[in-house]
Amino acid sequence: MRGIALIVRAGAVVCAFAFVFSLLVRGAPRPAVASTEAVQAETGATAKAATQKRAEQKAKAGRAAAKTPPGVVAIVATGDIVMGSTPNLPPDGGRSFFSDVQTDLAGDLVLGNLEGTLSSGGSSKCGPSSTSCFAFHTPPSYARWLRRAGFTVMNLANNHAFDFGQEGLDQTIAALDRVGLLHTGRPGEITVQRVGRIRVATVGFAPYPWAASLTDIAGARKLVRAADRVADVVVVTMHAGAEGQERQHVSRGTELFLGENRGDPLRFAHAVVDAGADLVVGSGPHVLRGMEWYKGRLIAYSLGNFAGYDVFALGGPLSTSGILRVTLDGAGRFEAGRLVPTRMVGAGLPALDPAEAAHGLVRTLSRADFGPRGAKLSPDGIISR
Repeated sequence: MRGIALIVRAGAVVCAFAFVFSLLVRGAPRPAVASTEAVQAETGATAKAATQKRAEQKAKAGRAAAKTPPGVVAIVATGDIVMGSTPNLPPDGGRSFFSDVQTDLAGDLVLGNLEGTLSSGGSSKCGPSSTSCFAFHTPPSYARWLRRAGFTVMNLANNHAFDFGQEGLDQTIAALDRVGLLHTGRPGEITVQRVGRIRVATVGFAPYPWAASLTDIAGARKLVRAADRVADVVVVTMHAGAEGQERQHVSRGTELFLGENRGDPLRFAHAVVDAGADLVVGSGPHVLRGMEWYKGRLIAYSLGNFAGYDVFALGGPLSTSGILRVTLDGAGRFEAGRLVPTRMVGAGLPALDPAEAAHGLVRTLSRADFGPRGAKLSPDGIISR
């Protein structure tokens, strides 16, 4: 029995020695192989999903790039323009009307708000004894001075386009057509101009029956979406807001002037940007207003009185204006912008303003009305976020 016990103890010693030797050679026991494989499978699936997502994003970016036409479009916009009203017309038949500002009107799409008609004859909206009604008719031949100055499209969505009824409006359109000037602003009208391979649509709105409706927000969205389908860049011009030097600020809600609904400029501008507008330019208040960034798009709420020979009240904010110059890429994204300061001089001719009053005015109004969304203007008028 003693011999058997010695043998058992000897076997136990051998087993213990073998276990220790195994630890020294192979190390401590490892986790189960099944757990490691599960982690590797999960990691592999995650990596595969991430790779697939990157590929989809790259393909999407490639498709977007393919849809964006190359190049940029230089857009120039001004405020209200009246080149006199018969019989009160500028000297030399209007030939030099824009001479002081013509250099800064150079661009691919040059937009002006034609406040009045290019017509002769017809029935005025004003009665013969009226002292507070204004109806403007400039000779149809003056259309050539607009073309020579550099304008490419004139907005007819305003309160003076129908000063002489349908006849006056028809004469205006015919005069513009004769000199090759585009026009926009009638109900349902989308005006498209090509700049290289970039298609640029201009759509004008005003709160009047002869214009695309400013107050029908749903209809405005629909028209802008239609413009966005046929063009790469969409510019909206709006004749919106109450008038006068005390109406420089953009109000929240509907603005009224002499009991007339002049629209809700803020709501309208945001709605058309949501629908596809890349730049919104305003007129109507006869004064400069602030500029706002909304979803990466610039909104200039009013460019004031650009030119008004012997028809507009002059002085202070009523004479202060500017030429808005904006560069957009083929997808409508903002590249650069500048406000060139102008003012009306003499009887209402447009001229560059050495005092650069427009810069300080728009800078202050933008900050006051829109806070962090307000456009910033450098001392020389460069526009930035």
